[in-house]
Amino acid sequence: MDFVRNINTMITDLLGPLGPLMLVGGLGLILILASGVMMMGPRVDPIDKLKEPKQRGRINKDTRAVLRDTARNEKLNKYAQFLEPQNEEELSTIRMTLLQAGYRSRDAVRYYYFAQFALGIGLLTAGVAYFLIFIGKDDATTQQTILYILGPGAVGYLAPKYWVTKRLQKRQEEITQGFPDALDMMLVCVEAGQSMDQSIIRVAKELRTSYPALADEFEIVSHEMKAGKDKSAVLTDMGERCGVQDVSSFVTVLNQASTFGTSIADALRVYAGEMRDKRVMRAEEAANKLPTKMTLTTMMLTVPPLLIILVGPSAVGITEMGNLTPGQ
Repeated sequence: MDFVRNINTMITDLLGPLGPLMLVGGLGLILILASGVMMMGPRVDPIDKLKEPKQRGRINKDTRAVLRDTARNEKLNKYAQFLEPQNEEELSTIRMTLLQAGYRSRDAVRYYYFAQFALGIGLLTAGVAYFLIFIGKDDATTQQTILYILGPGAVGYLAPKYWVTKRLQKRQEEITQGFPDALDMMLVCVEAGQSMDQSIIRVAKELRTSYPALADEFEIVSHEMKAGKDKSAVLTDMGERCGVQDVSSFVTVLNQASTFGTSIADALRVYAGEMRDKRVMRAEEAANKLPTKMTLTTMMLTVPPLLIILVGPSAVGITEMGNLTPGQ
């Protein structure tokens, strides 16, 4: 804190009482202008390099692999350098996170980074306007200035990440709750004589009302199988998209049954029984946690009123007796 006060005093001596506000506002303006100049600057499009005869013979297979898809949004393609991470590992991580949260659009990553950029700049501007109009720049301290100006910008930048994280957790919880029912239904379909592909399609239709997220995953699996993709790869992709351990274990069981030639119905029967047992154990665990949570809540909501009712009259009586004079 002493370091911050010394810096505040130095800035105030150099620039006057409005020095901290001018410094923060100038820094924000420089960042906005720099971002605008970088986004408006001309950049060489990799697609245009293909039109040059000299460059046609120099493009190898790796270069063709990284050329972006022309079916994407052309308006977003202009700002691809700013709406996508430059690191391949980071791009894969955020893309998988958005897939697990249910965002499967081609431009989901770009929309995510655009939301962070737009909300960060927008709320930063709103914070500056609110500070200048309602708070006042004369009586505010440095901490208040930073809180009212940079605070909304930080909230706007972190809001998309928080939203995606909560959406991912909610979707994984829905898949976890509905997966035992899906296995039981799939077991019934397989034992009734349907193939694995037909049972997946039927389960996707039946689960649409109760568990739409899980139904979407089974529907994607059925479409990929119809398209001719390898069944093992399709199931593995489903496990990665869901991000749930139960689904990953189920994929492993089916792949092993297909590899070793064992009965899929037997594997489903055993694994469905395990999933039912796990669901019962999760319910028991939640029930055992409830008394502990209720104890804290009961103490917070019951003990203070009880103390007021029991001790309040005595405290008032003692206060009145203390205010009485010796003659009274």
